[in-house]
Amino acid sequence: MSKELSPMNETGIAGATAAAPLAPSRRPGRKAPALPAADASVHCPEPPAEPAWRGLDRLSHAAVARTVGGVSPLGIYLDWMDWAMHLAISPGKQLSLWQAACQSPAEAARQFEHYHRRPDPRFRHEDWNTWPYAQWRSAFQRVESSWDAATHGVSGAAPHHQKVMNFIGRQLLDTMSPSNFWFANPEVLEAMSQTQGMSLLHGARRFWTDACDLLSGCAPGTSASNREVYRVGKEIAATPGAVIFRNEMFELIRYAPRTADTWREPVVIVPSWLLKYYILDLSPHNSLIRYLVDHGHTVYAVSWKNPKEEARDWGMDEYIHDGLLTALRQSSQDSGGRRVHGVGYCLGGTLLAIGAAALAREHERRPLLRSITLLAAQTDFEEPGELGLFISPSGVACLDALMWQQGYLDGKQLAGVFQLLNSRDLIWSKLVRDYLLGHQLQITDMMTWNADITRLPYRMHTETLHHLYLNNDLAAGRLCVRGQPVALADIRVPMLAVATERDHISPWESVYKLHLLNHRDLTFILCSGGHNVGIVSEPDRPHRYFRWSVRREGARYLPPEEWTSQAELVEGSWWPHWEAWLARHSGARGPAPAYPPDTVLGDAPGEYVLGH
Repeated sequence: MSKELSPMNETGIAGATAAAPLAPSRRPGRKAPALPAADASVHCPEPPAEPAWRGLDRLSHAAVARTVGGVSPLGIYLDWMDWAMHLAISPGKQLSLWQAACQSPAEAARQFEHYHRRPDPRFRHEDWNTWPYAQWRSAFQRVESSWDAATHGVSGAAPHHQKVMNFIGRQLLDTMSPSNFWFANPEVLEAMSQTQGMSLLHGARRFWTDACDLLSGCAPGTSASNREVYRVGKEIAATPGAVIFRNEMFELIRYAPRTADTWREPVVIVPSWLLKYYILDLSPHNSLIRYLVDHGHTVYAVSWKNPKEEARDWGMDEYIHDGLLTALRQSSQDSGGRRVHGVGYCLGGTLLAIGAAALAREHERRPLLRSITLLAAQTDFEEPGELGLFISPSGVACLDALMWQQGYLDGKQLAGVFQLLNSRDLIWSKLVRDYLLGHQLQITDMMTWNADITRLPYRMHTETLHHLYLNNDLAAGRLCVRGQPVALADIRVPMLAVATERDHISPWESVYKLHLLNHRDLTFILCSGGHNVGIVSEPDRPHRYFRWSVRREGARYLPPEEWTSQAELVEGSWWPHWEAWLARHSGARGPAPAYPPDTVLGDAPGEYVLGH
């Protein structure tokens, strides 16, 4: 959650504020209570009629949002006022900051690593430990550590406001890192010496090429010639399959097993509506879909349509009933009425969890789901990481107005937010590597996928912001699907959740909160890597590991830190472990089924994935 921005964006109504009845937000820091099963006799109230003057407000807010790139300046001002005024009346905190500013360089480096939990990769070159580079590095890290200290633990200031100020200050400080300047970076100077200055010339050419890509509407490094390296349906998204269903919202792709005998229950993959599904079907060597079919599983994948203005009124009810549940039922029907293994990635996992709770509420005589797997998917949004810094009533009002006017959120707007969330790796490291060192960019399948932008319908996006991120209605039992509340405690099928250690979109501690909402057996896996790279973690890739454990029904809750110390550590990819879990929750294997040819609408990857 790499697009993961999406910051990462995942609510049916006619307007931004009339999206649905919005319940008051929970108090900060309060844990979700154990939820009872949803009462099907309880109905959610109808949203109130929108006042006539709301449209005028939206026009004003949209004008402000367009000027400042969708970020609310009033929200940031209020964050700053809360932090600055409480700091101004905290002499003890001010004294501690003066003491920190006078600490030794070694202590400053230790303080930096304490806040960031890992060594700073910008200063890995050994010459950063020599004069004068060591002094420049130490001075910079001392400033960063002082800012971190100044935006933590200010008495009276809201923790959210302190985090916002920390984030903004960190973005500004990152621009001034000595590693960003050729004359202050020993690694750059060494490269210039070894290449007689050609490294800077190559970097300048790279900068010009990327600037031209941006002007032409492409992501840097993904011009038409570079996109030819990995073509959808050729080098990537190339696992053989067939489109067997299509409606105005999605295509359903079937991938038949490549083994003589197969598992009876199919696997249905539901990606986030923020991204193209082939993140799980990249090159053959790192395709999760190909891995599953090679191990005897029939796989169905949902390929969402890339919407425009015509989809502005697609909301959560539509994505659940016309999208998710239709895909699950079509997959089951195509497999002879078998129950299915549901797999949801990112917000697709959140959608799957909501849909599973809605199915459980209906008490189906023939259950549709055999198991549920959630990949880097949150169900409690009280602590959504740095993405949550953009979510406030003021910020959401700005985004609502902007999307109301456009009818959708453009993928480029979303990509910019994701880059800011991980600016150290996605912006400044790129500046040094590509423009100062002049290294040749190696196009990867992941980069090609990441540049394949998507759009978000206005109604779905605003409902997601309000109901999930702003009010956390799913965890609190207030989320309604077609007029009735749903609760994850209703889900009775086995569940497995996968989180990644360095996820800046779905922080693993937030994903872990599923333990508070589901009371049945729950398998939890924490793997190395980030939002995308941690999930796309094929076997034999070096330096991979994961931790896992099973929380049995009735077992006591373990806090995340205690879970980490007790979970089993395994070297390698988590894919084989998960595939074995799917096999244990499947029936006996049998001959590969024969599918009637008249059910095929076309070959994979279909038409919708090619929509731009």
